[in-house]
Amino acid sequence: MNILFVCENYIPHIGGAEVVFKHLAEGFVARGHKVSFVTHRIKGTKKYEVLNGVHVYRVESFHNRYAFTFLSLPTVIKHALKADVIQTTSFNGAPPAWLAGFCTGKKVAITIHEMWINKWQKVTDLSKVSCLIHNYLEKMVYALPFSKYLCVSDATRKDVLASGKKKEKVHTIYNGLDYEFWNKEKFDGFSIRKKLGVEDNFVYFSWGRPGMSKGFEYLIKAIPRIVKEIPNAKLILMLGGITTHKKRYVSLRKLISKLKMQEHIKLVPSAPYEELGNYLLAADCAVVPSIAEGFGFNAVEACALGVPLVASEIGSLPEVVSGKHVLVEAKNPRSIAEGVINVYNKKWDSIPLKKFMWDDAIESYLDVYEKLRKN
Repeated sequence: MNILFVCENYIPHIGGAEVVFKHLAEGFVARGHKVSFVTHRIKGTKKYEVLNGVHVYRVESFHNRYAFTFLSLPTVIKHALKADVIQTTSFNGAPPAWLAGFCTGKKVAITIHEMWINKWQKVTDLSKVSCLIHNYLEKMVYALPFSKYLCVSDATRKDVLASGKKKEKVHTIYNGLDYEFWNKEKFDGFSIRKKLGVEDNFVYFSWGRPGMSKGFEYLIKAIPRIVKEIPNAKLILMLGGITTHKKRYVSLRKLISKLKMQEHIKLVPSAPYEELGNYLLAADCAVVPSIAEGFGFNAVEACALGVPLVASEIGSLPEVVSGKHVLVEAKNPRSIAEGVINVYNKKWDSIPLKKFMWDDAIESYLDVYEKLRKN
């Protein structure tokens, strides 16, 4: 098969979606398929290159993802003519992918990580006007009649079905995780505890970009109650993407100062992906305080390493967590604090490890593509 991806971002841009599409694209190549990828050009990248067998075409969009929606169309149509199927995702790659499919008669599948229609005011701190605009734009994307809607969790599938899509067009295909990489024998948590001077502390760890839906402010607000019950507790908070989320990063630092919690928290810079497991194994407890989650890579990574997990009972998290875990109410500092305290007291739920394999995801996508080609 000749498979065309149309997504606003691809490696070296780093994010959960990029990890997903890198594994899928390279997995298709490994199985003998030709894969082309149209994405926007970021600083320091080539207009065209082959990465692990994937033909990557980058469109100059002036570092603006909305410009990519329009400027990519000629390139997308050109490659759609030779493609058997087109794969896209929300948001800015979806319109040109759909239009190219419409113009060339090719079927288009869209992967949906999260659907926030009518949820923007609940999961973000954007103004009412901004929420209305984003809500409208999201509705516009999903108003386009894609051939298949591929959801990364049953929680997302439920939202897509609620939006009125036909059941036979909507499928759940979980993302995968590289369990060979996420092997606790490869990481050294003690070196991190020693480096940060927390050898004798109860350490709870949370990490990620300070995006609108990650809920870090509620975790910070939980610290006073945690410290009251666990005086030697120390939160290690690793925040990435600071330049792109500068306003929220500054806001979180101000909140820490306002609560006078500086001595109970260590803010650390984002570590390379290859080293993240060291920080997870340094922790007595991992915390994912999200207020919305389509799949939940952070939670699945912590579970893979056997680290006790406190996670919000929201979105996909209840269906992907396993091992030792405590589910807590989202946006509720008291509930988050009680979750951490429960882990300290070894009071948790425990179920066998759930595994999400890339081979399963890749084969499921290819099965969808084959059926689209035949119909």
